[in-house]
Amino acid sequence: MAPAMKIVFGLLTFVTVGMIIGAFLQLAFIHKLEVESYSRPGTIRLENDREAESLRLGYVKPEIISWFPRIIVLHNFLSMEECDYLRAIAMPRLQVSTVVDTKTGKGIKSDVRTSSGMFLSPNERKYPMIQQIEKRISVFAQVPVENGELMQVLRYEKNQFYKPHHDYFSDTFNLKRGGQRIATMLMYLSDNVEGGETYFPLAGDGDCICGGKTMKGLSVKPVKGDAILFWSMGLDGQSDPNSIHGGCEVLSGEKWSATKWMRQKVTS
Repeated sequence: MAPAMKIVFGLLTFVTVGMIIGAFLQLAFIHKLEVESYSRPGTIRLENDREAESLRLGYVKPEIISWFPRIIVLHNFLSMEECDYLRAIAMPRLQVSTVVDTKTGKGIKSDVRTSSGMFLSPNERKYPMIQQIEKRISVFAQVPVENGELMQVLRYEKNQFYKPHHDYFSDTFNLKRGGQRIATMLMYLSDNVEGGETYFPLAGDGDCICGGKTMKGLSVKPVKGDAILFWSMGLDGQSDPNSIHGGCEVLSGEKWSATKWMRQKVTS
């Protein structure tokens, strides 16, 4: 190789290596800023850092697990404090869970659902931490807060389950207030549960574990703080039958969850 070519080759190599090192240093610097912005109390590095903190920006990690139906797992969606807060509110008022009667719109007992639960009141919806969670749900789901139903907190004990069902309504009575349910945010509030997965039998093309059994479809294991966002309506605005889902049988421990249903129109 001619001396001139060696010099050119050496310069190109030096520049390339420098660019690579510079890119890594830039990524490291950005990561450092992100960590400091969201983990150090009182540190304000963003213009609206409080709102960023309430939305858990930098903590929530979305994972798309299905496009048909649309399902996204939002890792670290709730803080541990928020999970414990919702459980504490619900504990004294748990009652046997019901399903919606298509004729009256009222809750009725059914062997389809064997958990216990309660709904937050309109007044509790005004509590700062509840408002913070509802705003986060609205931002990630891109559905206005006022289109959401009252949040429901559920507890599944050993051998309890919720058979596969759709969240959208198939009757006209329940459509009168707020229209059709378009999306659901299901948030896990407890750990150390065996079984209790959320099961989507018509999602994916493989096998999954549901209550200790191998089944066709997709399932999401309960992890405290994680949430599942899925849509009951397709992009065409029609109800999506593939959004059928259920709560697998709990084999040990207690599974706690909170559910927020979102409608086409204002519900409150």
